Amino acid sequence: MAGMSPLFRRKAAAPHERLITLIRKPGCHLCDDAQQVIEKVSGDLGVPFELKDITRDKALHDQYWEQIPVVLVDGEQHTFWRVNEERLRRALTD
Repeated sequence: MAGMSPLFRRKAAAPHERLITLIRKPGCHLCDDAQQVIEKVSGDLGVPFELKDITRDKALHDQYWEQIPVVLVDGEQHTFWRVNEERLRRALTD
C-alpha cells in the first residue's frame, strides 16, 4: 500500500467516540448523586464525560429545567432525575 496512490488507500474507520453529558445545576443533590455514578462508569469504561450547568445555558434551561439532572449519551437523552449504573453501562457498551 505504500506505493499506492492516496486515492486508493483506505483509512481504518475511527472507533466511535462515546461521550456522557450531565446537565446539572449548582446545589442539586440529585445532580451530585448522578455525577458520582457517571464518574465511576466513565472511569471504569474509559468514556469521557462533560458537565453542563443549566443555569448558564438558556437553551438547556428551556429544554430540561423540569428534569434535572439529565444524562445524555452521545448527545441523546438517556435518563433524568436518577442514574442507574447498570443501565448506563449497557448504553455505553451495546
